[in-house]
Amino acid sequence: MTESIIEESPVEKTASAYRRETIELGEDRAGKRQRLDVLRFGSPGARPKAYLQTALHADELPGMLIMRKLIERLSEFATQGKIKGEIVLVPVANPIGHAQIVGQYMQGRVEDGTDRNFNRGFPNLAELVRDRVNGKLGEDADENVAVIRREMREALTDTTCTDAFEKLQLTLMENASDADIALDLHADNHALLYLYTNKRSWPDATDLAAELDARAVLLSGYSGDGSFDESCGGPWLLLSEMFPDHPVPQACLSSTLELRSNNDVSGTFARRDSEALIRFLQHRGCLAGEPGALPRLLGNAIPVENMHRLTASIEGVVDYKLKPGDSVRTGDLIAEIIPVTGEIELILSPLDGLIIALHDQTWAWPDKMIGKLVGAT
Repeated sequence: MTESIIEESPVEKTASAYRRETIELGEDRAGKRQRLDVLRFGSPGARPKAYLQTALHADELPGMLIMRKLIERLSEFATQGKIKGEIVLVPVANPIGHAQIVGQYMQGRVEDGTDRNFNRGFPNLAELVRDRVNGKLGEDADENVAVIRREMREALTDTTCTDAFEKLQLTLMENASDADIALDLHADNHALLYLYTNKRSWPDATDLAAELDARAVLLSGYSGDGSFDESCGGPWLLLSEMFPDHPVPQACLSSTLELRSNNDVSGTFARRDSEALIRFLQHRGCLAGEPGALPRLLGNAIPVENMHRLTASIEGVVDYKLKPGDSVRTGDLIAEIIPVTGEIELILSPLDGLIIALHDQTWAWPDKMIGKLVGAT
């Protein structure tokens, strides 16, 4: 169970726009004490509850600027009494990774010394509550959701931590496990904006994808890797399979938002994306106000298995011939891997589809992923 300190700045206290909760995580591997800030808008327990976090991979930065804009806009909604549900923001979801500075670069994807990925290994809540909910589920879907959420909270409370890494993951899950919406803001390399979500959340997530103008939506089942969004939405899929005789709806729309790349951090994108998220929250009833007509969804929703990773087989400089957003046909030349001496490797498209990402470090080695394609098959 996490312990927390409530802190409010004079501005926050005057405006009463949100509560800032500072949660102690303990010492990281470098011996530095870490804290996690959680901002809470609206009334505790109000529905629907939306949870948004960013920079879990600490070196993926577009979401941090978007979060700043969201805090400003949600503060306006709060002072006008227009927050209908509960909205929880975690502007820096990985303070441990943010402290890992090596050679003037933040190294925030994995933990120093252990190589534990900050976005892997979150608890499987379905397994944690399977025995707890057995015999407590009935024919009322809403009541089943309430039972499951209560048992999830208690299971997390009973979970112990051995270090700051585990405390961080547990704290994030404690705040998100009962959310109706859980969004994890990330970024790729040189990429389009695209989403991952649970296959059971489609087409329900169409409003999110359309407002953000996502160019692809990748639908997954439960992989077992324990990514954050899978650990929020996946338990509802698993529990519905564990208890087929009782209605268990997809009570959490969870998604990883790949917000282009670190090369696309700008006020223009942040304003656009934050306003898209505001409209999404209005569609979902978290905020008062009319979001307007839903834009036409331009991207396709496809199984995550339809994403193909382009890899190199030799060492050399990468000369890209195309860019993210380009359509390709099978056999089209996407890049050349050019070694100092020897034969050039041609990277050809294995399918008809769309380039959604390319690696922005133009140096390759055997098995390095240099790009991602999505297609119909």
